[in-house]
Amino acid sequence: MTPHIKRWISGVIAVPILFAIIFYGSEVVFSAFIIIVILGAVIEYNRMVFNGGFVREKLQALIIAILIPLAAFSGDLRIVLAVIAFSMLAVFSLSLLGMNDHSIDAVSVSKLVFGFIYIPFMLSHFILLRHSDDGMMWIFFILVLAFSGDIAAFYVGRSVGKRKLMPLVSPGKTVEGTAGLLIGSVIGCVLFQQFFLPRLPVFHAAALGLSGGIMGQLGDLCESVIKRASGVKDSGSLVLGHGGLLDRLDCLIFIAPYVYYYRLFLTAS
Repeated sequence: MTPHIKRWISGVIAVPILFAIIFYGSEVVFSAFIIIVILGAVIEYNRMVFNGGFVREKLQALIIAILIPLAAFSGDLRIVLAVIAFSMLAVFSLSLLGMNDHSIDAVSVSKLVFGFIYIPFMLSHFILLRHSDDGMMWIFFILVLAFSGDIAAFYVGRSVGKRKLMPLVSPGKTVEGTAGLLIGSVIGCVLFQQFFLPRLPVFHAAALGLSGGIMGQLGDLCESVIKRASGVKDSGSLVLGHGGLLDRLDCLIFIAPYVYYYRLFLTAS
């Protein structure tokens, strides 16, 4: 079975489930789903960046991966920031227990802190967005932005892609594919706005498609940096044809907070 067919099979299975959770699920169900996704992504991250051992750090990462989205469920960013601040204090304080006269290691703490900012905090913006007016439609907007660009990039890159974008980081990405991604994202966002978010000015829909597409590509490349630095090709093998969960979330990790704050500060929708 070719990777192309595997991608379509996983999409056919995953999309209806995702749609049902977002459209029919309550805020509690949706938030629980996001927490499960975050935990899965953190497990993959732990596996990549920590070698054997580091049980305490991995356990702390999982605990924080639950606390941050639970704080987001309150809908109060102050509570989210408080949890992040106290998590930072806790992991640094607990790291002192593992230090002795012959070993001082701040690298594992840095990996842990980066991990809970990179995954739980960033993805918790989906929960914050779900609490807002038209939050459900905005979540679909983010998914359309990401997936329309991803599909366009895949087919344009395969058809006419020649110039490598960043071969050291992601050998498969091309300049032509990235151009296709941006065009696909803009078209997808504008079409979605016309049918489902009419209160959002078309200018903002197009601007979000373009700038959000750039954010998504940056998220993809940054996750590739983590994989290359860790010496792995994929973050895992959970998603058929796509690698691991993080390999599917990489663009959304950047797009979700970007769209959340764009909407908060630049639109009245």
